[in-house]
Amino acid sequence: MTLGMNLDETLSAIRSTKPLVNSVTNNVTVGDVADVTLYWGGLPVMSDDEREVGDMVAGAQACLLNMGTVSEGGEAAMVAAGRSANDHGVPLVVDPVGVGATPTRNRVADRLVTELDVDVLNGNYGEISALVGEDAEVRGVESVGEYAEIAETAVACARQTGAVVVASGETDVVATADEAFEVHAGHEMMGNVVGTGCMLGVTLATFAGAMDSVRDAALAGTLAFGLAGEAAADEQFGTYAGPASYKVTFLDAVSGLGGVDLPAADSRIEQVVTN
Repeated sequence: MTLGMNLDETLSAIRSTKPLVNSVTNNVTVGDVADVTLYWGGLPVMSDDEREVGDMVAGAQACLLNMGTVSEGGEAAMVAAGRSANDHGVPLVVDPVGVGATPTRNRVADRLVTELDVDVLNGNYGEISALVGEDAEVRGVESVGEYAEIAETAVACARQTGAVVVASGETDVVATADEAFEVHAGHEMMGNVVGTGCMLGVTLATFAGAMDSVRDAALAGTLAFGLAGEAAADEQFGTYAGPASYKVTFLDAVSGLGGVDLPAADSRIEQVVTN
């Protein structure tokens, strides 16, 4: 598997182009989402008011919609932002947080993926499974249970939605309607930090804002995110004593990843489904 450009070149492209990324996201991790955008080299803006969000997205290079804290006003803002992204050719990333947990989240997620042209759909194993109507166990916003056929499920989700699908879990999967790849990167400490899924979502948006291929952006963003987790766990950016200090080290790794030796993408990305 070969990316459209290598990871070093991709990170340099983000830093040089400084894509503006508007995130309509949840109030739990909004600061983390802004920080990660900036640390990759993008420019964060967090407009979430229906009165202006369409205008803000029109001038952006990418847009993230995150359902972490669903509200009536938030739903309206996400739809307005998504429509503007579609109208202006801005890459759109949707993170259907907690879909499968409540009827409200199911309805909002269905609305986003049916009314909008989504470029990248980012969710955990349970959320991606729930979107295609398969058995999924989602408690709150967390995925539990076993998902042995997640690669095939991700491909089915990509076919249904027209998006590139990123299913995050023990091994992340990136899928299109015709193929699926396992991305072998990351560390178990990442699962001890609240908001890594949200931070992955905006990573995908930031990479999409600087790359021509949405699929390659999803692969490169997922790989870079996992490698930052590994670098933090290896204490390449400072020591840590537990989840809180690991989070700080991880954010430093995101910022400094371009300055360390990175493995070849081909060595960490494995094609597992071909149609």
